[in-house]
Amino acid sequence: MDTFDEYRALVESLRGEWNDLWRCRIDDKVRAEGVASKDYPLLSVERGRVIMATRDYKPLDFEEVLQSHKPRGLVDGVPPSPAVGGWGKFIRTKLRRRAPVAKEKGREKPARDRGSGQQLKKGGKGWLHR
Repeated sequence: MDTFDEYRALVESLRGEWNDLWRCRIDDKVRAEGVASKDYPLLSVERGRVIMATRDYKPLDFEEVLQSHKPRGLVDGVPPSPAVGGWGKFIRTKLRRRAPVAKEKGREKPARDRGSGQQLKKGGKGWLHR
């Protein structure tokens, strides 16, 4: 249990550094990127590292940082990120019953009885166009 409390304190300190990183970044408007203003040792980010860019750049992910600091014996109670798929996708793809793929081809639909149901428009003649 002590490991879980230590991990929770570590997550809170990581979250504080993460918020500080994004709040205190330097925005370079010429290159259209965000740069870290100081070192963040828990996040493995050095001063001057590009943390946000517009093209061909994979931004930092807080979930990856948490996974790198997670102790081995701790059971993962946090659901996976939506990029991976999450619990909802797992339930939809693995646990739900699948509907039959193909209906039986030998069956014919029963013929509708014209006498039952709603009254026909224009007495059964349809719309008249002239």
